[in-house]
Amino acid sequence: MRTLVFCLEEPSAKAMLEGVLPRMLPDDICFKFIVFQGKQDLEKQLVKRLRGWRTPDTRFIVMRDQDAADCYDVKEKLVQLCEQAGRSNALVRVACRELESFYLGDLLAVEKGLNIAGLTRKQASKKFRDPDQIANPVQEIGRLTGETYQKISGSRAIGPYLSLAESRSNSFLALVSGVKRLVAG
Repeated sequence: MRTLVFCLEEPSAKAMLEGVLPRMLPDDICFKFIVFQGKQDLEKQLVKRLRGWRTPDTRFIVMRDQDAADCYDVKEKLVQLCEQAGRSNALVRVACRELESFYLGDLLAVEKGLNIAGLTRKQASKKFRDPDQIANPVQEIGRLTGETYQKISGSRAIGPYLSLAESRSNSFLALVSGVKRLVAG
């Protein structure tokens, strides 16, 4: 059995992926998570954790939020850390701005996951056509959901409904297509 190991900045990413991965991975692929205590912890410990992994036939996916940094700089730094660990074939994905951009790219999933009617119609508004450009996605999803969204429970609730093909978040679609390529290769 092949294994995918997701190296994640935060527990909410794990909660979201637990709802997404079973719908996109074949049964012969198992997945595991290494959840760090924020982006500094991820960057500090990534090389050691990747080097220490001994299970054969394992592929790694490293995911982190862009936050206010330059997306290309963040990705390049993570790629370099993977190369230092001898894992140059690791997939690196950056959630443009924050993980919540993924959710703002699929308001139908937010509506279903959090049981809030009327959100889907907002997807056509200019703000939500390209959610990866929203400066503060956490604040925006809080406002949009009447402050009912909580990072971990909200991610757990929304993840199973995220469309693997119809999202307006290009960074989410890049994650999905990258994982599918890893599995196919």
